[in-house]
Amino acid sequence: MLIDSHCHLDFEDFAEDGINKIVERAKANGIDHIVTICTKIDNFDNILKIAQKYPNIDCSIGTHPHSARNKKEQKFSLQYIIEKVSKHKEIIGIGETGLDYYYNDPPYDEQINSLKKHLLVAVETELPIIIHTRNADEDTYKLLKEVQDSSGGKLTGVMHCFSSGKELAKQAIELGLYISVSGIITFKNAEELRDIIKYVPKERLLVETDAPYLTPVPNRGKRNEPAFVVETAKKLAEIKEVSLEEIATTTTENFYRLFKRAKKY
Repeated sequence: MLIDSHCHLDFEDFAEDGINKIVERAKANGIDHIVTICTKIDNFDNILKIAQKYPNIDCSIGTHPHSARNKKEQKFSLQYIIEKVSKHKEIIGIGETGLDYYYNDPPYDEQINSLKKHLLVAVETELPIIIHTRNADEDTYKLLKEVQDSSGGKLTGVMHCFSSGKELAKQAIELGLYISVSGIITFKNAEELRDIIKYVPKERLLVETDAPYLTPVPNRGKRNEPAFVVETAKKLAEIKEVSLEEIATTTTENFYRLFKRAKKY
């Protein structure tokens, strides 16, 4: 069994197929559990409906850093998110949240404030934080370390779609976080990332699609979907020099160890 720990089934890219077909193809490929990730709390109700309809789909709640400047997103308080978590058992994680400096569009105050809010929610609810970070390794680690220290080590979480440097991977592991790999590890120009993943202990790894984005080889050119996470798992098995079965077992165990609220499907 494999788990797609991070995708976006509410996106318009999946409207033509419908979720039923997406789930059926995933099951046919051995993917039994899917997490559909929130990027805008303003759209959370649509995400929740998907998770409530399918017994093998869970969800998260949070604001992506690209939406941190959105006034609608800023109105959602820490308490609002906590109340949603308390009310809906389908919510198994907080995010995705984080810092993204890729487009070099400062100031980044809104992103930093949003991340701080999500980190506090994660500690309060005891749910894992789902971190998106790009070109912001130093600030990401600084905030994670600050909250981890102030909370007495209660912060848990995952660096989703990891594509940062080895130092951040090392720091994240030291903080007790997990590293999630996507189809990027199958890309021809991702040798440096593959070398970093060799360093990460198997017990700290998850797999994901980030669908509809980052379609793995050999499906490049197609819209990504949960069924394709098997290709990422195959490449991960190759990198770690173990069988696909071992990667499936280990990453599934890791997932349920981290996302303690997830449905055991």
